[in-house]
Amino acid sequence: MARILRVFALVVKELLALLRDPASRAVLIGPPIIQLIVFGYAATFELKHVPFVVYNQDQGQLSRELVARFAGAPSFDFLRFVHDQAAIEQSINEKSALMAMDIGPTFSNDLERGQPAHIQIILDGRDSNTAAIAMGYVQSIVTRFNQERLVPHGLNRPATILLDRAWFNPNLDSRWFIVPGICGILTLLVSMLTTGLSVAREREMGTFDQLLVTPMSPAEILVGKALPGFLVGTAEGSLIIFMAVFWFHVPFTGSLLGLYLGMLCFLFSSVGIGLMISSLAVTQQQGLLGVFLFMVPAIVLSGFATPIANMPQAVQYITLLDPLRYFLIVLRGSFLEGGGTSLFWPQYWPLLTIGLICMVVAGNLFRKRLA
Repeated sequence: MARILRVFALVVKELLALLRDPASRAVLIGPPIIQLIVFGYAATFELKHVPFVVYNQDQGQLSRELVARFAGAPSFDFLRFVHDQAAIEQSINEKSALMAMDIGPTFSNDLERGQPAHIQIILDGRDSNTAAIAMGYVQSIVTRFNQERLVPHGLNRPATILLDRAWFNPNLDSRWFIVPGICGILTLLVSMLTTGLSVAREREMGTFDQLLVTPMSPAEILVGKALPGFLVGTAEGSLIIFMAVFWFHVPFTGSLLGLYLGMLCFLFSSVGIGLMISSLAVTQQQGLLGVFLFMVPAIVLSGFATPIANMPQAVQYITLLDPLRYFLIVLRGSFLEGGGTSLFWPQYWPLLTIGLICMVVAGNLFRKRLA
């Protein structure tokens, strides 16, 4: 009982140290909310307002209707008609247009006779990702044009019809994919900042030596340093999940038990890494640098933006050490796939393993510092 009371007193002391300092409160509360809102709106894989020019050699009704469909689509911005191939080349070279349409002189007549008609789409390949996404939108518009205009008139439809179906995200809303990932990133950031600076702050303020004369063992001190990270991380994670559902309207279809069990396992690993960094750091500046030194590769290797399957094989093995990789699977599975506890067991045990190893290393480092 006395041991529990000592740990509880240290936890209260750590929380008061965080909450009494205005700068600490601002760091813990302000930046995560601001980053959530900024990334939720700004970080998107959707492509909108692609400027394009048209070289229409046909001037028939069907060609004008097709151009009108592109001009009215939210993904495209019609710039102007051009009158030769040189103007197309100039528009692309100057980057005033990312795409150009070249419609042949017999486009309408060919379609009315049921013959294949060709449109040349010229894309700025200097941005391959944008070009690939824009080409997907082009194919979608042309497919709808074929279905709605040609088939009811009994004409032969020469183009291939693309049938699309998106599971878990029918409208392909990128925010549904990005916001759960941001939840994991911000939870990792807050929990690691809380624990990554704790021991270093004690050394810098000169209170570290006072721990030597307390009746607390190194294990008790380690637990007392770790629990605030769990509490702050859980509170921040809950707030971000609440905002994801009720602010950004990301559907939550899974199990809260499965999600929070994953969050606790994730916090166990992130707090362990934070304590290990804090045990190595002598000053708060070193602790802060250590946290961000870990954060950047952790985000890159987590699969947040780039699929892990597209990474080199050696890098894929390194991602197995990244706790954020496993928590993102839990988050996205809980929000979109309707996953529960049984589905996430393959993610829980690596998080617990990483956390256990880091806690043991942090404990040994802490014990050496106290010795």
